[in-house]
Amino acid sequence: MRRRQFITLLGGAAATWPLAARARQPDRMRRIGVLMNVAADTQLGQPYIAAFREALSKLGWSDGRNLRLDVRWGENDVELDRKYATELVGLAPDLLFGSGTLSVAALRHVTRTLPIVFVEVSDPVGAGYVDSLARPGGNVTGFTIFEYGFSGKWLEILKQIAPGLTRAAVLRDSANPAGIAQFGAIRATASSLAVDVTPINVHRAADNAQEIERAVASFARSTNGGLIVTGSASTVHRDLIITLAARYKLPTVYNSRDIVSAGGLVSYGPDFVDQYRQAAGYVDRILKGEKPADLPVQAPTRYQLVINMKTAKALGLTVPPTLLARADEVIE
Repeated sequence: MRRRQFITLLGGAAATWPLAARARQPDRMRRIGVLMNVAADTQLGQPYIAAFREALSKLGWSDGRNLRLDVRWGENDVELDRKYATELVGLAPDLLFGSGTLSVAALRHVTRTLPIVFVEVSDPVGAGYVDSLARPGGNVTGFTIFEYGFSGKWLEILKQIAPGLTRAAVLRDSANPAGIAQFGAIRATASSLAVDVTPINVHRAADNAQEIERAVASFARSTNGGLIVTGSASTVHRDLIITLAARYKLPTVYNSRDIVSAGGLVSYGPDFVDQYRQAAGYVDRILKGEKPADLPVQAPTRYQLVINMKTAKALGLTVPPTLLARADEVIE
């Protein structure tokens, strides 16, 4: 082999060595801090985290290999959210992921530079998390659940499934801006349906379970009543609320399919599991170099109406055929 050919060959091989070495090396470990808006011991959050992990895995991010998820369960409690947000940021993650309005508020209070991807937030513009849905403009982007006006649909469905309804108690978290706005949207719809609405405040204080029991018992003393459990309250005292609705035979509307599968009557809301899968796509893009400011906030593309016929029968309700025809799922 001629000397010039040998040098050229040697140089070409050397140029490929770094690429080959990088291909053999394991991917750099990335870290994501996750702040959930439910308790760890509930059945609500685990399927969501599982869907999030699965979607990330399909995109090449394997927990324990090139990715580490640090999960904290804030329970929609302001103090817990603040504590865990500080803790997660202190772990120096590459990205933060938050579910719910209060979780994102806590994360943004601690950092305005780390990328944040959210799900289950009703009004990110009104809350000041993004400049606009199309152009977030900062370090935050994600997926909304619905605009506040959507909350009026819960009352419409409740009236359809219980036509004699004249009163509705709205369970909401008064410490959550979403809870206040959701109640306002329901009240705006109530006059056209000839329904009086009253709030019942839900929170995580130790004595709140007793407060809820007393409030629902008092409400049930009069006839033609029903309950609406808003999204801001659906993560707290879920089993208690289902039990009280059954005990006092109160038709009740929820925002999540999970609650209906656990014994609730009817739910209407977005596909929450799908939101976590989509959020994994945004996480992937940001970890690969894109900026949250350039990723538009997305609204749900699918809403689910789920009806539990066993619960309807126990309540003595006949579900209208028109509502059954609209249902995405009927649990027998």
